[in-house]
Amino acid sequence: MATRAARPLSPHLQIYRWYFTMALSILHRISGAVLVVGLVLLSWWLTALARGPEAFAVVRAAIDNVLGGLVLFGFTLALFYHMLNGIRHLVWDAGLGLDRESAQRSGVLVVVGTVGLTLLVWAIALVK
Repeated sequence: MATRAARPLSPHLQIYRWYFTMALSILHRISGAVLVVGLVLLSWWLTALARGPEAFAVVRAAIDNVLGGLVLFGFTLALFYHMLNGIRHLVWDAGLGLDRESAQRSGVLVVVGTVGLTLLVWAIALVK
């Protein structure tokens, strides 16, 4: 029987060198989880809206403060990131943009688009 090497059985995050596209992939999974939590909060809001003014006042008090605003901003950010990165993955599924330079460029476009769309939506929302 051969001697076993003294190394980990499977690679882990301490071994991998972090790449931009790797970070974007991890962020895509995190944004999906954030969206699930955000949809639970949206369901709470819609249910309170249907139940009447008293129930809606409770939700309104929870979101009409700095913490509530940060949660809504984070939800918007996660929504746009997940959407744009999902489109990026659809393009990859078509066999396009799989080389390193294209993947890097599309990742930058996703980040810039996410920030731009999030700020645009919040600028419009704050003006009204």
